[in-house]
Amino acid sequence: MSLLSRQDCTVVIVDVQEGFRSYDCFADVAGACAKAIEAARILELPVIVSEQYPRGLGHSVPELGLQEEPRIEKTVFSAARADGFDLGGSKQALVCGIEAHVCVSQTVHDLLAEGVEAHVPADGVGSRHELDYRYGLARMQNAGAAITTIEAALFELLEHAGTPEFKAVQKLII
Repeated sequence: MSLLSRQDCTVVIVDVQEGFRSYDCFADVAGACAKAIEAARILELPVIVSEQYPRGLGHSVPELGLQEEPRIEKTVFSAARADGFDLGGSKQALVCGIEAHVCVSQTVHDLLAEGVEAHVPADGVGSRHELDYRYGLARMQNAGAAITTIEAALFELLEHAGTPEFKAVQKLII
């Protein structure tokens, strides 16, 4: 597993929707996902946003600050199996969202099976129950995903300080 690279990474946001707002982890996960999306804009990285059955769970929450990012509606759990999911040749994915043990995990497992490096920020994913969150992360890591944090991932993508991009992304983290 290599470090994240700006030249080869897509940010994948999985199911950060109104229907999950009651989860204790929701505000933190939505905030971390918003940072990842804004950093992707600054670094000119592609972003894919999935929505699990939005008719029942609602759409992506406003906290994400979505603009032109493509949204994929799905009923399958893995975003990677949804119609319209396309990494455009990226060999790496930074995968964030809800729920760590279901849709995020299945997306990560499918990406790994396709030979895509999956990087999962522990502070950028969540589940309704802590036990499911912990085991979801453990399963992804055991399958070969890199467990990281939003801050670590964004600094990997930046590669070095002293650039306008560094200053803009640093403001998101601090």
